[in-house]
Amino acid sequence: MTAVSGAGPSAAPVPAGARPGWFRTGDGIRLRWLEWGSPDAPALVLLHGLRSYAATFEHLAQRLSGRWRCVALDARGRGGSDWDPRRDYHTDRYVRDLSEFAGELGLTRFALLGHSMGGATAMAWAAAHPGRLDALVVEDMLPGSSVSGAGAARIRREVADIPDGFPDRAAAIAYWWRLRPTATVAAIESRVRHTLRPAREGSPELRWIPDMPGIGAARLDRTRPPADLWATVPALPARTLVVCGGDSDFTSAATLAEIRHRNPAIATAVIDGAGHYVHDDRPRPFADRVEAFLDGAGRAA
Repeated sequence: MTAVSGAGPSAAPVPAGARPGWFRTGDGIRLRWLEWGSPDAPALVLLHGLRSYAATFEHLAQRLSGRWRCVALDARGRGGSDWDPRRDYHTDRYVRDLSEFAGELGLTRFALLGHSMGGATAMAWAAAHPGRLDALVVEDMLPGSSVSGAGAARIRREVADIPDGFPDRAAAIAYWWRLRPTATVAAIESRVRHTLRPAREGSPELRWIPDMPGIGAARLDRTRPPADLWATVPALPARTLVVCGGDSDFTSAATLAEIRHRNPAIATAVIDGAGHYVHDDRPRPFADRVEAFLDGAGRAA
């Protein structure tokens, strides 16, 4: 694995105040990360969702950067990271990428937060690496949520109908509002800024930064179904928090109860008024809950 600098032609922008870095994985994919806070502070690694990007955690990272080294990874095919020519956009690959990333940064112990797809990666990685995490936060990803139910069906519909691009910024904003009606204005603006770029210099037309065709194809591949996360639950760290949106189609009260039954050490929280993207829909209550949990975990450690 070799550290490299620079970004590809389709790289997403770097938010103000964030420090970018790049490294190359064992299979040759260059991944970008964004960093906030002191390099000497305890590390919190942030993993985004299926069609998202590292900068989606900008608000949370800025909030926590006074006490944490917040490091958000652009998954392969998103943000400033390379597209995967093999379209290996699956949990087991993301788990390997996270292991290589932790090795690149020299992280022997750290806290980990993952949303949706990133939550699945975080759960699988935590179960496979006992004792490595000071704390784990899983945002709106429950066992079975990606396999069946309203949320899984919605994701399949959306990735099966991804446009090639948009004639202008207004059309792109309208698209994301249709998909994310409970998001804040700031969240929609961030999504347009970090997922789309001009088709040509001076053109109002926009094209995707992420590998949307490859991501969609991988998500719909019946030969590679989503990971079975139930097997990870008993092995999750004692300091684990599962945060769900009160209006999320990925959230089930029965599933939350079963998680607590299988691993009573896991804490759960539901944020009212939030859908699947809790950190976008209700950024302040989400940050409040995460910060309180991480502060408590830090004292316990």
